[in-house]
Amino acid sequence: MLFCDPWYFVCLLPLTAIVYWLAIAKHKTGWTVPVLLVASTVFYITWNWKFFFLLLASAGVNFCMGNSLLKKNRRTVLLMLGVGANVALLGYFKYYNFFIENCNALLGTHWALTNIILPLGISFYTFQQIAYLVDAYKHLAAPCSFLEYVLFVIFFPQLIAGPIVHYQEMIPQFKAQKTVNWEAMYQGLSLFIFGLFKKVMLADTLAGYVNECYGSIDQLQFLGAWTASIGYTLQLYFDFSGYADMAIGSGLLFGIRLPDNFNSPYQALSIQDFWHRWHMTLSTWLKNYVYIPLGGSHCALSRTCVNLFLTFLIGGIWHGAGWTFVIWGGLHGIASVIHRLWTKTGYQLNTFLSWLITFNFVNIAWVFFRANSVQDACVILKKMFNILYVKSLINIDLPDKIVRVVKSEVWGALMDNLVAGRFIITVGILLALCVLFNNSKQLCDRFLRPFWYKTVLLWGTFMLLWMHIVNKASQAEFLYWQF
Repeated sequence: MLFCDPWYFVCLLPLTAIVYWLAIAKHKTGWTVPVLLVASTVFYITWNWKFFFLLLASAGVNFCMGNSLLKKNRRTVLLMLGVGANVALLGYFKYYNFFIENCNALLGTHWALTNIILPLGISFYTFQQIAYLVDAYKHLAAPCSFLEYVLFVIFFPQLIAGPIVHYQEMIPQFKAQKTVNWEAMYQGLSLFIFGLFKKVMLADTLAGYVNECYGSIDQLQFLGAWTASIGYTLQLYFDFSGYADMAIGSGLLFGIRLPDNFNSPYQALSIQDFWHRWHMTLSTWLKNYVYIPLGGSHCALSRTCVNLFLTFLIGGIWHGAGWTFVIWGGLHGIASVIHRLWTKTGYQLNTFLSWLITFNFVNIAWVFFRANSVQDACVILKKMFNILYVKSLINIDLPDKIVRVVKSEVWGALMDNLVAGRFIITVGILLALCVLFNNSKQLCDRFLRPFWYKTVLLWGTFMLLWMHIVNKASQAEFLYWQF
């Protein structure tokens, strides 16, 4: 079930909220966890009921291991067994065929590939449970009931694609006595509508042309390659941050606050700043459970650089089974190492140049993230950095150069292909919005006090989006659901 599916935001979400708050109003607080568990179960089994039992089994095993770790003093073997079991589960479903393919290529073997379906949300709930085991090993996790733990794992607003929640963040909220907070609920509704708008009207609009470009890369030229790459950069942001807004908004309708996951990442002035703004819960997880255990920055500079690189390499592999993701993670690792070495010089670039370098690096790296293969990514990058095209412009006087670019590339695209021209204009406008203006959370904060005209605006937007969704033949999945 998609967040942008009317069955979700017209049926499941409001009905669950009504039953949830009725239980609290009737002083049946013991019902709140079961109500959310039932809703989460319905949400997941609409995709594939068989994998729901895998999810329950994973939660049950980790709950038992966590309890054992809480009762015993630093059982390292048990922790390694628990973490290893989670990694093995994720590895089989996500990386088995990738491993076999590369073994066949290297060894000349002919081992058969298997038709493995990747369980929805497995990358996210596996990371959450690994963090729980490590915290239990350190006696940082307080005991809870089995139902509360299962809800921590399968809570439907964040189950599929995060935010990656922490045990200590969620369990106290499940246990807390709640009263109706209309301001929080209004904020949740506002965030949900903002997220729905970003997904349906922005991300899905960009997706059509981006998919066409990446599906016919041989036909791309210099401007087309750059527009396609920036188009995907924006599509991924609006898609994933739209999902995060809807997830956080859904949680607020139950008085449960999920952690923020985005904070205007394309306004970042360095690669470190970018990862403080993009997929923030993943960044925090990698820092706490990979980077710091490797030694973090409390070691020699050379070792710190190795730790940085390995952390981002693992982050890249987590995203998907393919060399494109390995390269993407490696590129961010190299960029982080360069940034760490640069900061040691004490020299600072001006703000615009810092932003320009950071954004262009992130945009170029996303090409590997989106491309179907390393070869396709290299073709697109070759067209983006077409030396012959650039060289042909260098020998022209500046005014003529500007006229030629505008006339042959921009105006030519507008006249020869109105769809492409509209896409170029759309990308330019959306990029300016991302870089120059507030993000959806900051805009949502302005809607905290529900004056009548804001209510009319919100519900008007909601109804327009609903009509747009109903009229669409099919719904596009969120991009991060595949991870």
